Amino acid sequence: MEKTKWVYTFLAVAVLAISTTAPLVKLADATAPVIACYRMLFATCLVAFLVLFGRDSLRKIDGKRLAYCAVAGFLLGLHFITWFSSLDYTSVASSVTLATMQPLFAFIIGYFLYHERLNRGAALGAMVSVLGGIIIGWGDYRVSGIALWGNLLALSAAFLATVYFFVGQYALKSVSLNVYTFYCYGFAAIAIALYCLVTGNILSAVNRDDLLIFFLLALLPTLLGHSVLNYWFFVTSCGFGVIQHAPHGATDQVDHGDEVGLVPVAACT
Repeated sequence: MEKTKWVYTFLAVAVLAISTTAPLVKLADATAPVIACYRMLFATCLVAFLVLFGRDSLRKIDGKRLAYCAVAGFLLGLHFITWFSSLDYTSVASSVTLATMQPLFAFIIGYFLYHERLNRGAALGAMVSVLGGIIIGWGDYRVSGIALWGNLLALSAAFLATVYFFVGQYALKSVSLNVYTFYCYGFAAIAIALYCLVTGNILSAVNRDDLLIFFLLALLPTLLGHSVLNYWFFVTSCGFGVIQHAPHGATDQVDHGDEVGLVPVAACT
């Protein structure tokens, strides 16, 4: 019971931290790709600090797992680019509505890739998640003009986050969480930096306030959000028997949920 309490405390902290993403992005003056790049760069530095003073070694990874980390990082970078960019064309509420399609993508991929069947809890969790997002965004949902492009970007971000999660699971089979996070965030930063270079987004065109926002994005929704959620998945599936045999699609409902500040975990219980 005590272990269950602590595990769900971690989950609550992560969800609250992740919910700060959209407001922080809106406060920044830099372009979406620049925000995403600095977020991943600062997050990589923070994780490197943890690895340096921990017991992990960045050399304890083979070429195959490193390749998985690179692909996962590339997908994560694309996720952030599309998600942040969507906020320039549509409202936060509209983007949230489409971002809640992520659980559906996860269940579809899980069914065809892993031949998983939905139990009642997982199905109910997905329905509540999607319905909650629709209720949040209904009053400000826009499907015409330039907002349509923003909505498509948000939907793409949800799909990319789902695929990223599945790829990452292969790397985590034989790599510690800190090592995986370091390489994944690092590759994401490199991918976004290359995108900025190609598209003409100048990384030096930032002010002091933006730098503070970038650091907060790295600390709150990334380190205290995404990384804590990864730890939560590791503990619930491998460590303490609190939640065992959670399907891939179910856990994806709460992973990398920048778009949603509160999500149900019924599918994981």
